[in-house]
Amino acid sequence: MDIALPAEGVFHNLVFVSIKKTYPMQAYKIMHGLWGMGQMMFTKYIVVVDADVNVHNTSEVLFHLTANTDPQRDSIFTKGPADVLDHATSEIAIGTKLGIDATRKLAGEGFKRPWPPLIRMDEAVKARIENLLKS
Repeated sequence: MDIALPAEGVFHNLVFVSIKKTYPMQAYKIMHGLWGMGQMMFTKYIVVVDADVNVHNTSEVLFHLTANTDPQRDSIFTKGPADVLDHATSEIAIGTKLGIDATRKLAGEGFKRPWPPLIRMDEAVKARIENLLKS
């Protein structure tokens, strides 16, 4: 649905992508597809979120990253080409990549209970708090 390369990742090192998930493991398909596209092969970190997450809002992505993931279940490490200017890699031009599926999980992904709804503040309460803060 959308993609962002935040400045915090020096653009190409970190990618946030939102998808309209329709089948199990789709987030991993997206990760591998992106790593296979031209200069995206240099991306070290890919975080995949649901379509309703604004990938241009880093705080919102990080909230869903921490709320929707179990690190062992939802992460993948792989190796591939790296930027020759990347001083963090063990070998020149060869590096590790991390993909994280921060989407809501489907039953076909091993999640055996209902996914909880996102709690949102009531609009009337939100308006009241905003008025109090203006005072």
